[in-house]
Amino acid sequence: MKEEEVNRCQIQEWYTNFKSVSIRTLIHELPEAFVQYLLDDSGPFLLPISILNEDALPNRIHNLEEEDDYQVSEGSEDKAEPSLPPSFPELELKIKESVETLGGAVFPKLNWSAPKDSAWISTSGTRRCTTFNEITLLLRSSDSLIHDLYHAYDSCSDKTMSRPPNFFLALRKWYPSLRPEMEFRCFVRGQQLVGISQREVTTFYPVLCEKKIILKC
Repeated sequence: MKEEEVNRCQIQEWYTNFKSVSIRTLIHELPEAFVQYLLDDSGPFLLPISILNEDALPNRIHNLEEEDDYQVSEGSEDKAEPSLPPSFPELELKIKESVETLGGAVFPKLNWSAPKDSAWISTSGTRRCTTFNEITLLLRSSDSLIHDLYHAYDSCSDKTMSRPPNFFLALRKWYPSLRPEMEFRCFVRGQQLVGISQREVTTFYPVLCEKKIILKC
């Protein structure tokens, strides 16, 4: 595989050509500062400060009596400065506008991969996002995105770089009716359908056996 072929598989490269038969999507180029935030694992896991006060997780109820137990005394030797959360106000406003344009709920994807493995951490247990910080929580918690961030060109015979020069965030309209067992990868050659396979290859769906004849048609 060549780098050029890998690049053609990025959503910002192919979406325009297949827009009429794809899920409605709005794409944003990510600032390098946000990319570095996703890459950084040297400190605590901090979500960005939301200028719109939209948190990814419900606000917990503060129990002042419990918080007293965690107060550090004035004579403590631990004087390390606490890490400050980052803030990306321009990106947050752009994403809010796109989410509203797409009906109020989206699921995110980077150049190639989606954070499928981090859905468990969201309040809904799905990839459904309504705010910038919900999107950021999925992206920052995902191991699947390590491919895009570090290893996109590892299988290329003419590899000259480890990551693309720019990263993009694709916001795709959320449809509650989407069913993973009915999603397929189709392979086309010479404008002819030559193969089809289950998209989610890690799960067995008995319903596909029942629909085998219908799917062949």
